[in-house]
Formats: sequence, structure tokens, C-alpha cells
Amino acid sequence: MTLAVRDTALRELMDDPHCDPARLDATLRRFGTVNRLVSGWGHVYRRRLRPHLAALGRPARVLDLGSGGGDVVTRLAGLARRDGLRVDWLGVDPDPRALAMAERRVATNVHFRCADSTGLLAEGATFDAVVSNHVLHHLTPDELHRFTAESLALSTGPVLHGDIARDRVAFGLYAIGITPIAPGTFLRTDGLRSIRRSYRADELQHALAAAGHNGNGWRVESHPPFRLLAHATGHA
Repeated sequence: MTLAVRDTALRELMDDPHCDPARLDATLRRFGTVNRLVSGWGHVYRRRLRPHLAALGRPARVLDLGSGGGDVVTRLAGLARRDGLRVDWLGVDPDPRALAMAERRVATNVHFRCADSTGLLAEGATFDAVVSNHVLHHLTPDELHRFTAESLALSTGPVLHGDIARDRVAFGLYAIGITPIAPGTFLRTDGLRSIRRSYRADELQHALAAAGHNGNGWRVESHPPFRLLAHATGHA
């Protein structure tokens, strides 16, 4: 095994529509713990999302594309609420299994739908900001082009796509650190596969350029621990 290049042939077990539903349920529930530890959304919220929402001077709408079990958008909603910001949050995911988990969450001003960016655009929907977590590394080049273009078309403000950075140290630390909460889930196998599928910062910048986004202002930053953030300003 090498981490020198992306292993795009790998598929995550939980993406199989016929995977064990009990293990999938446990995986989605425990994502909240994993994402709180490694996803870096607290930093992204304080640096990029909170200033924009506060400057609007009115209630805002924020979209989480590919929201999975809903833990990231629920956490962001809690941070905004503690800051006194009035925000309506929408999490969408095309997988009804993820939606079923997300809908179990109870959070003020957070809603979930089984939908994707293409469907929202067809409805004429727009938002003050669009985010996603751990989506980009799943996508083919064509899907990356469509997903990032549509996310820009849905937002009048920041578009923030967070993902894992492929790194040998991250791979080793995750393999060890995830062990205590991995039994009965797909967390260990799928997490390691995700790292192997993920980009490095220069690769993601190149992929966005190759997708035709040179003129759309995408920038890719690296953040600890082993995170990438692709960010741009929408044009809805």
C-alpha cells in the first residue's frame, strides 16, 4: 500500500446500499464524536462562517450538502445559537438511510431533506452560505465539477468544503485512535479508505482547476489536524 497517489478504486463499505444496517446506524451515530475531534469545523466557523453571518444583520440560511447523519450542521447550528445569530440550517443528503439518522436529531432551526444540489438548483433555492464535510474525496472528476459548480450557484456568500488530507501520519494515527469506538461500525475500514482516496492540497487545487473553476476563485488551505478546506464565494 502507498499513499503517494490517491486510490480512487477504493469504495467505502457504508456506501453499499446492501451493507449491514445495524453497523451503518452505529457508524452514523459515532460520526459525531469523530467529526468533533478531527473535522475542524469549530475553527472554520469562527474564522469564516461566523463573521459573514454576523455581518448580514438579518436572519440567514445555510446549506450543508451531503449532510450524512447531521452531526456537523447540528454542531454549527449550536455554535451560531450561542453567538446569538439567527440562522435557519438545512442539511440535504441523497441517501435516505443517512436522512433517517439525521431526522432523529433535535435541534432548533435545523431541518433535513433527502435531496442534492441539482434538485435544489432546479427549485431556485439560494442560501447565504454553503458547506460540506467529507464529500469531495468521494467524487469522480465529473461529479466534482458538477458538485462544486452547483454549490457556487446555490450560495450568495461563502462556499466551504472541508475534507481529509491524505497523509501517512494521519493514516497511522487514525488506525490506532479509532480503535476504541470502531467495534460494530464501519469507522476503521471506511476511515482508512477515505484517507487513501483523499487529496493533498496541491492535488485538490489542481482538480478544481481541471474542473474548469480557475476563474471562480477556489482556494485550498491546509489546517491541522490533517484537514483541507476548499473555499470560494458563491454567485447565486
